Amino acid sequence: MKVLVINCGSSSLKYQLFDMEDESVLAKGLVERIGNKGSNLTQKVSGRENYVVERPLKDHKDAIKLVVDTLTDKNNGVIGNMSEISAVGHRVVHGGEKYAESVLIDDEVMKAMEECIKLAPLHNPPNIIGIKACQALMPNVPMVAVFDTSFHQTMSEEAYMYALPYEFYQKFKIRRYGFHGTSHKYVSKVAAEMLGKKAEDLKMITCHLGNGGSITAVKNGKSIDTSMGFTPLEGIVMGTRCGNIDPAILTYLINEEGYTTEELDNILNKKSGLLGLSGESSDFRDINAGEQKGNERCKLALKVYIYKIKQFIGSYVASMNGLDCLVFTAGIGENAYEIRERVCENMEYLGIKIDKEKNRVRGVAVDFTAEGSRVKVLAIPTDEELMIARDTVSLI
Repeated sequence: MKVLVINCGSSSLKYQLFDMEDESVLAKGLVERIGNKGSNLTQKVSGRENYVVERPLKDHKDAIKLVVDTLTDKNNGVIGNMSEISAVGHRVVHGGEKYAESVLIDDEVMKAMEECIKLAPLHNPPNIIGIKACQALMPNVPMVAVFDTSFHQTMSEEAYMYALPYEFYQKFKIRRYGFHGTSHKYVSKVAAEMLGKKAEDLKMITCHLGNGGSITAVKNGKSIDTSMGFTPLEGIVMGTRCGNIDPAILTYLINEEGYTTEELDNILNKKSGLLGLSGESSDFRDINAGEQKGNERCKLALKVYIYKIKQFIGSYVASMNGLDCLVFTAGIGENAYEIRERVCENMEYLGIKIDKEKNRVRGVAVDFTAEGSRVKVLAIPTDEELMIARDTVSLI
């Protein structure tokens, strides 16, 4: 049985084609900078050189088409045609309270996902586009939605409720949901395996740092708190999202400048974060290069970014009454060892000490804990796709 997994992010698309008989990966790829200059696809197949395609990709529909063309390419593909695929699993960011588990996609599920667009305006639209593109290309192949919100359904009321009139929760289901759940769940399990322990016996903080980012407190294998909330806008500073701010800023801007809600939504989700602070880019690599050249706003953007991550780590240590393991994952967390080092600076009071030399690697699992550290510090490449593939097989 072959399962294709599609994982559409805000500006990227990851895919993997699995042979689920042995969970081997036939091909995997990454489409980067969708909607930006320099968009490209890189496909990896074991035993072959990487296949790279560079072409303009205006949106995720273009990206899906390129993935299909690459998988079935006569010289560089791995299958003859798309009929060889038994099912497609899709990462979907927001399922609201309605879906705490993965589900087979039908018209009702599509409608529910569309209703959640207002809660995840950067992600649910590309998720839905990816599903519709696959449905058009493979109309008789079952599709499964795996929700980012599922892992965080174990949060307690005091963690997920906002101090708003309770009627808002009853009527609108306004509460904290959390996201990146598939990634947090995966790396917490792998971290326990690396340490030779059970996840149920550990207190962990997992840092999913990419264009979007979230921090999660995982106690005894379960999410007890996470930085994202009602939408993926809450939490740490992100590529284009502001993270936590004083809500009175919004009413101030409305009164002073006459901004509409639509304009503010666009600013908070697409023009803020690292992009807003630096004025240069939402991509860490560009901002890091700017900092190296002495760009003061790039320096500021990174300082704020790191400071906010540290704040959440400290608060979650307090929430769990201790910490056994700190984990970094996702694009920045896996590859930017400079960020990992700066996040861990001056954290000795929490028992965090790192070996800087061991840390200087990108894209591989590594334990870079220093001798004498009470807390284990790891970098683990996430594998949301494998977890999505497993859920897909279980449902079909």
